[in-house]
Amino acid sequence: RDHTAGLDDVRSFNWINSKPVDIYAEDTVIDALKHDFSYAFARSEYSGLPEIEFHHIDNRQFEVAGICITPVRVMHHKLPVLGYRIGNFTYLTDTNHVPREEYPKLYGTKVLVVDGLRFEKHVSHFNIQEALELISEIKPEKAYITHISHQLGLHDEVNAMLPGGVELAYDGLVIDLD
Repeated sequence: RDHTAGLDDVRSFNWINSKPVDIYAEDTVIDALKHDFSYAFARSEYSGLPEIEFHHIDNRQFEVAGICITPVRVMHHKLPVLGYRIGNFTYLTDTNHVPREEYPKLYGTKVLVVDGLRFEKHVSHFNIQEALELISEIKPEKAYITHISHQLGLHDEVNAMLPGGVELAYDGLVIDLD
């Protein structure tokens, strides 16, 4: 729920864009959202409810607006979740394990964004060392560590410890994918 608690706030996007917000998710996620935000999916004439259009996906490639998206099955402790590869960009957060059979989807990516919560081990997130091991295996041109904790320390100090081509992500980061 920590990544979906703001679902109610899509109402602003509904108003600005005059249309529902598209959500691409597995059936288990859609079911959980419909349960947790049942008021939003109840039959109602109230105009202030979030407007959402679900698109059911699984661990197979799908297309959005002509862009091919490849899901990457990863684990968040015992919970299977999805990361995504879009062209030469791969995003893997909220994870502590990438099954070996998913690695072929990662090879050749130029930019990898990966979870790295803290230096110490964590039950459901990569720590910095585990993130660096994955980065070393995949060998992207550039890697960003995200989903980081305040326990890491100061950005500049941590970045100085990281190998070349790897840095901590930060709010407002813009990644050039050209």
